[in-house]
Amino acid sequence: MDFLGTIINYILNLGAPVFVPFIMLIAGLIVRMRFRDGASAAITLGVAFVGMSMLIGFMVGAIGSAAQTMMERTGIELSIVDGGWTTMANVSWAWPYAFLMFPLQVGINIIMLVLKKTDTFNADLWNVWGKIFTAFIVVAVATPILGSITSLILAFAVATLQIILELNSGDISQNRIEKLTGIPGVTCTHRMLFFSAVFYPFDLLLRKIPVLNKPMDAATLRSRIGIFAENHVIGFLLGVTFGVIAGYDVATILMLGVQAATALMLFPMISKLFMQALSPISEAISDYMNKRFAGRKLFVGLDWPFMGGSSEIWFTVIVAIPFTLIWAVILPGNKILPFAGIINVALVVPAYILTKGNTLRMVILSIIGVPFFLFVGTQFAPIITDLGLATKAIDIPANQLISNSSIDAPIFTYASSFIWQSIQGYFVPLLFALYWCVGYFFYARELRMETKHDAQNENK
Repeated sequence: MDFLGTIINYILNLGAPVFVPFIMLIAGLIVRMRFRDGASAAITLGVAFVGMSMLIGFMVGAIGSAAQTMMERTGIELSIVDGGWTTMANVSWAWPYAFLMFPLQVGINIIMLVLKKTDTFNADLWNVWGKIFTAFIVVAVATPILGSITSLILAFAVATLQIILELNSGDISQNRIEKLTGIPGVTCTHRMLFFSAVFYPFDLLLRKIPVLNKPMDAATLRSRIGIFAENHVIGFLLGVTFGVIAGYDVATILMLGVQAATALMLFPMISKLFMQALSPISEAISDYMNKRFAGRKLFVGLDWPFMGGSSEIWFTVIVAIPFTLIWAVILPGNKILPFAGIINVALVVPAYILTKGNTLRMVILSIIGVPFFLFVGTQFAPIITDLGLATKAIDIPANQLISNSSIDAPIFTYASSFIWQSIQGYFVPLLFALYWCVGYFFYARELRMETKHDAQNENK
């Protein structure tokens, strides 16, 4: 078992730019794709992942530093260090049972495909650490209450639920994602999409406001305000604004403006590489399935970056930064300083899909959503710190707490991990769980109705 775990962990630790293209190449060969075509598409996909990671790292380095300077100028001290998602992943992989999550996810996916309970093949196996993280937290919270054996069983039960919901989320979101990205046969199976259920009731209210219920994507903005809606111009103006607020000198302000302009201009270019890589693979899988399963279409589930060409996403990500800092200062009980997670894609991508790219609603929803991330990041800090110290996965100074200000699907993760505390009379996680379930039910119903309606129109 240790040998198997070592092999699985080694493969997964290669990282998304290597592991995900490898999985896609294998999938392409299984559906009789020519090796040279599959290899070319896989390498292009790896390039796209690296390019997207480089740009995000570039933005965190430039704008994140400015955001930290802004916080330092206020004189407010927030004691919890934001370690970002990499810290969470390192702690997760240190769990002794981590290697079991990989076969669990693959097995559930195969069973659901055979039983026709899903049409999504989840190729985003590298992000299996998200299920490990949830399970690890469940064990940490539930063990003092229910004992080690019961908590371990519950941990894998919750992880199984998360795997099923990721596939279901991929199924119901695929039609809308395809319309937004133009990439056929691909969907997103990342748990960050769960946050759409939290946004959904708020979005229903925003839709009733006439000005917010009209098309307001990047193309619409360009037609109305011209050059000021161009990616590079928006990036420059936002970068300059951040530099001014941070108190930089003129040269540094202008450089930050150019850096932000560079990032926003390059994101759509990198996104085209995802389309270039994924289109031939998804078409090969679709052709293969159509020959063997008449009338059935399979979708390839991936991480979010293939949607990264959306100007709406990056505009909202940057606009959300000052509001994230404001919330960090004024939110009662918050102790986390947003830094590593300041470029919070997990906040914005769900809003992008939910609103169909309506920029104004995306910005409003993001402002509403920030406190959920900060609350959960603060609540998780003692547990993540204890787990990090126990596993020795990360170096943590004495008396220092560490967490993440952009934990994916914060409400689902918090509710499913802490709900066991309701036995002790703490009902906040239970209330969050009920809220999320209701939001997910009605949001899923809307997506299914939209897919059915679009299918009917195509058949006319």
